[in-house]
Amino acid sequence: MGSLSRFIAVLLIALMPAAAIAAAKKTRPAEEPFPRAEAVLKWINAYRSEPDPGKLPAAVKAMGEYGLLRELDQAGLQVGFIAGVLGTNPDEAPRLVAQMFPMPPEDQVILIKAIAFSGLPNWKQVLSAFSERMPARQVLIDKYLYGDGKTLFELPLDEGSFVLDSHWGFYFGSGSEVAVGRIVSALAWMKEGDSVEKLTIAAMAKWTLASNATRDKELLDVLKAQMNMQESEIARTNLREVILAAETFETAKIRRDAVAAIDELKAKGPQSARNYSWWGQAGQTALALGCVAASAMGQVQLGIPCVVGGAVSTAALKYLAPTPP
Repeated sequence: MGSLSRFIAVLLIALMPAAAIAAAKKTRPAEEPFPRAEAVLKWINAYRSEPDPGKLPAAVKAMGEYGLLRELDQAGLQVGFIAGVLGTNPDEAPRLVAQMFPMPPEDQVILIKAIAFSGLPNWKQVLSAFSERMPARQVLIDKYLYGDGKTLFELPLDEGSFVLDSHWGFYFGSGSEVAVGRIVSALAWMKEGDSVEKLTIAAMAKWTLASNATRDKELLDVLKAQMNMQESEIARTNLREVILAAETFETAKIRRDAVAAIDELKAKGPQSARNYSWWGQAGQTALALGCVAASAMGQVQLGIPCVVGGAVSTAALKYLAPTPP
């Protein structure tokens, strides 16, 4: 493991809540499909090459037992992945959801959002059919059925890491080029001069796209196709850099450039520093758990994409947050 990887691993551990560290150590019987937390994340990572939607209920229950569903800000990957699997298996979706019960009320928020994010043509009917099993979450259910609850592709990307993570999860669960296209569209903010929030999301998108494309040929092909779909010249320019970095396995420059851009915007003064606190208060993304577990065991061969959704970006950018004036 290189010096940067060790730094990030140590930083993630320092920033991770004690409960998450305990969850990483928790185990289940070896004969179960997901005896450890990192087994769930490894399955998510490999799902598109070996899709097996029948394992989704067991995976969701394991996520709950390992505490991977309790903090919504950290569960974007899981929400998106569940949504992607349900959305690409419309005939099986109701049965898969039924097998996830019983489910603790605190975990049901994730399932509700996943159904709404799934893109199923009848997602409202599916959600309504299971509403009686989730009486403690009726307010949230009604928000999606009758109110202003937004589906995944309606959410603004600059709302935070949860949205970006959810798009990555949806891609892992479905191979959706639309989800990748939305992540790519955030690259248009790489020249953002006023909003640290947008610049941070753009930097996370650029870094995660490059890092994941280095190990995912299909994703790299999708990124090349996206060159003709992006209206923003800034997005196209940064996408070229992502593709080159992925093809040459040289992603360090992307990180350096991202940090430099954020530093330049931070230098504009107190208002930028105050805006930056929005990110400083964001939680770690869900994959931080899998990254730390894999790093601690030296199992880099697991192939878990530790920067997907910004787990590494979050830690690095928190570390670089300015001191309030």
